[in-house]
Amino acid sequence: MSPDDDRPERRWPVQAANDNAGTAGPDPKALRKVDAVALTLARIIGRRMAREDFAKATQAANDNTPSARNGDGEDAGDEQ
Repeated sequence: MSPDDDRPERRWPVQAANDNAGTAGPDPKALRKVDAVALTLARIIGRRMAREDFAKATQAANDNTPSARNGDGEDAGDEQ
């Protein structure tokens, strides 16, 4: 007795579980709507990223804000 004897009878042709060739497919109008929404979202994200990058680029390298390392915010070298 082989292990294949316990299996149910195979039916041919075997069809893959994700084979959707027999369906009519998605509605073209729905696909166009999804594309439009995806492009709009990409534009919004891109603009946001561009604004953040521009804000970083326009900041001065030394904005003279007190550093948190000194404790009270005053520079140690300024004392006389």
